[in-house]
Amino acid sequence: MFRGLELPKDLVRERKLPDGGTVREMGPFVYGYSFSMGPDGKPIVREFGNVKPSLKGGPFGTAKPSLDVKEEREPLVDAMVQSDTVKVVAELPGVEKSDIALECDGRNLVLKVDTDKRRYYKSLELPVEVDPDTSKASYKNGVLELVLTRKSPGNKPKQIRID
Repeated sequence: MFRGLELPKDLVRERKLPDGGTVREMGPFVYGYSFSMGPDGKPIVREFGNVKPSLKGGPFGTAKPSLDVKEEREPLVDAMVQSDTVKVVAELPGVEKSDIALECDGRNLVLKVDTDKRRYYKSLELPVEVDPDTSKASYKNGVLELVLTRKSPGNKPKQIRID
């Protein structure tokens, strides 16, 4: 089943046993999903982890199931739209606050962690436009919480005076 699966170098480790033998250890491999209902009543399924099911090209144009394994793990992230804010919650166990890098351009949020022991990466399209300058973030016990202020739904038309 796993023949032909290429693993990133950081996920395969070798260690010597006292009797002179060698053991290959692989991992960690993380895959999961969260399920919730959207405001329109439709189900929302979000995947997270560093293993993604995919289809690779086989002979004669056929596709065969495979697994894509990445060095960085995609954290579980949830975005909740509230009346005047968007609350984003991300699970980032095993890192320090100073290891987390956040970028937001108003519509997209990028979360990165790159340490010797852990790597996380998530690019999230926000459900509404926000003002990154007024955002607040906190990190405690492996949980990152962001509160982003929503931009007004639309700019009101302004009259232009003719000189």
